[in-house]
Amino acid sequence: MEMENSPVGQGIDKYVASLQSLLEDWMKVGPFQLTFSVQKVDSQTDDPDAPEYVVDFSGPDADLLLEKNATLLHALQYVAFKAVRLEEEQFRRIAFDSKDWRRTRLDELRMIAKVAAQRVIETGDPFTLNPMNARERRIVHLALKDQPQVRTESAGMGPERKVVIHPAK
Repeated sequence: MEMENSPVGQGIDKYVASLQSLLEDWMKVGPFQLTFSVQKVDSQTDDPDAPEYVVDFSGPDADLLLEKNATLLHALQYVAFKAVRLEEEQFRRIAFDSKDWRRTRLDELRMIAKVAAQRVIETGDPFTLNPMNARERRIVHLALKDQPQVRTESAGMGPERKVVIHPAK
């Protein structure tokens, strides 16, 4: 397991160390054939919610983490964050990834947002996207923030929360 040695403000480094230790234990006793590395992220990125650290999983079972829109990857991340007592407002500072899924999903969400916005502009009808987590909804909102012909809002509750794209009028 590799981890770049860089100072990080506000104590996130102690969580990264705890997280790395926890994951090492999980990988030893767990049923999955996975390895991971922890990497400091270059702060110059086009992702507004880019984390400071990425825990990148690989190995024969990496595809299992990505099934059903990375449900297992997100669940593993959530459980690990809770286990190391990472405060929820700090969740965005560390992200789990596998096979560059995060970047691919970011590109996909931006494309979906633009296509849906074009449809709203052409038809004048609102368009509701599928349910998304908060990070993904934010990406859609930001992708369309400079599009004057549409406006976005989140609707629904909990895991069923969606982005609705409306004509600006």
